[in-house]
Amino acid sequence: MTERRITVSPAAEAAPEPDWRRRPLLERPGFLIRRLHQIHSALFIEECIEFDITPVQYSVMTVLAQKGDSDQAALAKDIGMDRTNIADVLARLAGRGLVTRSVSKSDRRMRRARLTKAGNAMMLKLDAAAERAHARTIEALPGKERKRLLADLVRLVEANNDIGRAPLLLK
Repeated sequence: MTERRITVSPAAEAAPEPDWRRRPLLERPGFLIRRLHQIHSALFIEECIEFDITPVQYSVMTVLAQKGDSDQAALAKDIGMDRTNIADVLARLAGRGLVTRSVSKSDRRMRRARLTKAGNAMMLKLDAAAERAHARTIEALPGKERKRLLADLVRLVEANNDIGRAPLLLK
């Protein structure tokens, strides 16, 4: 008995291209931004699991590592977060011994924050893991497109910054 061979053209084997017009969510920037944020958060948690740190906590620690210390109101503006939430984040970091908080000597109403030695030590290890998460978030894009995406995101944030609940301090 001879074997029958069926040949299929390469075009027939290829999966059909999706018709994006049938997927209205993929035409909505808000949906796509939210979804990409979910994806990035999952990648961040995966890469940084040994540190038990959130992306927001990492942002706070990054600013403190750069500034040395900061008052809570300025820190909130530096990362685009409201003052109540920044106080909660700092309390969690302080509870882990990564940040110290103190009352300002010049203004008793002002609270200051600073990374501890343990916080600085964690940042030295954490930066590489966080960078892997950032790279994985955009790795599907070729190099030039990655740079373009980041530039476009900055442009959108700058153009719409004052609309958000807690504007980012843009210097």
